[in-house]
Amino acid sequence: MSRDPSEIIKEALRLPTAARAALADSLLESLDAEVDEDAEAAWRSEIQRRVAEIDSNSVSLVPWAEVRSRLMATPGNER
Repeated sequence: MSRDPSEIIKEALRLPTAARAALADSLLESLDAEVDEDAEAAWRSEIQRRVAEIDSNSVSLVPWAEVRSRLMATPGNER
């Protein structure tokens, strides 16, 4: 007999944070039946480009707290 998905979700939400994150990761990974090699290569290239920019100090980094504050101040992003 199959379990009710809402009961499974209730149980999952009672898990510790790390366990919920691992569960979410596993569930998302299970949806990726096929790996797009072109996309993987494009992401690797983009990551390398961004790391090189950071290493060369050609970009300035912004702390997450500041980015979040800016986003929340943008009309339509209120919670």
